[in-house]
This record gives sequence, C-alpha cells and structure tokens, in this order.
Amino acid sequence: MNVRVEHDPDANALYVWLSDKPYAFGEDIDHERRIDYAEDGTPIGVEFLCVRGGVDISDIPHASEIAEALRDQNIKLLA
Repeated sequence: MNVRVEHDPDANALYVWLSDKPYAFGEDIDHERRIDYAEDGTPIGVEFLCVRGGVDISDIPHASEIAEALRDQNIKLLA
C-alpha cells in the first residue's frame, strides 16, 4: 500500500491517501475524522482535523500503515 499524506498546518488538518480509486462516499467517525470510500467500499482516504495536538488513529482502517506515514511527517499519534 502506498500511503500519501497531505498536511496543511494553516488549516490544522491533514489527509491520508490510501488508494487512487475514485471517491464515492464518506463517513464521519467523529467531528475530527472522516473516512472516504470508493464505490466498492474500499477505504481510499482519511481526513483528520485539529491535528496540532495529535491524531487519533483508533477505529481507522489501515491504522498501522497510517501511523508509519504520520511518524514520517512528525505528526503526534494519540493512544
């Protein structure tokens, strides 16, 4: 899996790309996390808001791959 991270410090947000499949629908996990899906239900990305204090990756698909990508970006992970 080729995980890509786009971090916008001014917006205090980041997006993690999990796939290049086209977007079909999204699901809000809470007010700071949203998972986007392809038409076949494959998770294609995760949006995180309010990231200055850290990012909660619990209940997120491909959490270990996302954690590794965020560590490379020096983003704090919350337990």
